[in-house]
Amino acid sequence: MSQPTSAETTGRYLVLLETGSTAAGVRELDRVAGIQVASTADTVAEQIASSDGVIFHELGIALVEASPDQLPGLNRAVDEPGPVLAVEAERVVHAITSADTGTDVSAVDESAFTWGLQAVGANLSTATGKGIRVAVLDTGFTVAHADFAGRVVTTSSFVTGETVDDAHGHGTHCVGVSCGPRKPATGPGYGVAHEAEIYAGKVLGNSGSGSDGGILAGIEWAIANGCAVVSMSLGAATRPGTPHSVIFEQAASRALAKGTLIIAAAGNESRRPGVVSPVGHPANCPSIMAVGATDAQGALGFFSCGTVDAVGAVDVVAPGVDVYSSWNAAPGTKRLQGTSMATPHVAGVAALMAERYGARGFELWARLGQTARRLPLSSTDVGAGLVQAP
Repeated sequence: MSQPTSAETTGRYLVLLETGSTAAGVRELDRVAGIQVASTADTVAEQIASSDGVIFHELGIALVEASPDQLPGLNRAVDEPGPVLAVEAERVVHAITSADTGTDVSAVDESAFTWGLQAVGANLSTATGKGIRVAVLDTGFTVAHADFAGRVVTTSSFVTGETVDDAHGHGTHCVGVSCGPRKPATGPGYGVAHEAEIYAGKVLGNSGSGSDGGILAGIEWAIANGCAVVSMSLGAATRPGTPHSVIFEQAASRALAKGTLIIAAAGNESRRPGVVSPVGHPANCPSIMAVGATDAQGALGFFSCGTVDAVGAVDVVAPGVDVYSSWNAAPGTKRLQGTSMATPHVAGVAALMAERYGARGFELWARLGQTARRLPLSSTDVGAGLVQAP
């Protein structure tokens, strides 16, 4: 069983099943460990709540409660021929935030558009993201925000006991960067894909924390709703040499095969130039696009995680310092920084490309990397470079 070495766990477990073996997986979990699980494909929420766990049908992954006497059976199932491929402890994950120390953006004219939109060229693109569904999995969304009046916003909460409404603010900020307005009532335009269809999934609670299971539930929801892009500004810190999650890697790979690209924040644990920390979970999975952060001068954010070893690599970078976007409290906007802010820039550009070229999945990933602007910085820190709108 793969155990995370640098993250909190919930006491529950993720179980990876062979592709197309959901029914066999249900039977096998019952046989080897007496665990009764429901499937999201055919079960209502009340039935899921009364079971020992749930199988995310689109992903072929189960989230289960397992007592100490049931764990040996789960472990044996991995080693035996059958539908169970891997078991991992479920991690606790957090909204990725950084200290407020930023850079001076006064040299950039933000009267019409934020410096981030200008840096990725979104303000010059004729693409708008229209018709493209973008899922932002975070702390939810302020549904009554005036800047989003008249927009198509689909919401769902995967946090028990909490509505999708965002009492934290992080999710509302990320939704704004990826899909916010170009002509708000006041201030500069701040949304990259300003006509995209927004899918705001609450996978982190109002405290800013959540779990792997909530993320997977959000990804399942995004795939089922035909979202071309999933933006995740969340994760858990890792240590050098920590292997990536086999289960999240398969989830991302299966999502790509279904035409859904997952983009995630690399993490904010670095303290450059002295300390460079590795890409966090789940962005360190090869099939998840990991995003680092740059500032208005083109330098790397001091907090931005980098490619420390072969476990996880930074794939691209985007604006992530002093980023202006929507907020859940008065005056309705705020500046934040972190790879959290860089990630929705990439998600927005991905939506523009999906609209312009009809690209999905692997092709969308390739276009983002091939058209990124090369930077005079190490590829271990910036990957292919700064993403550019089509």
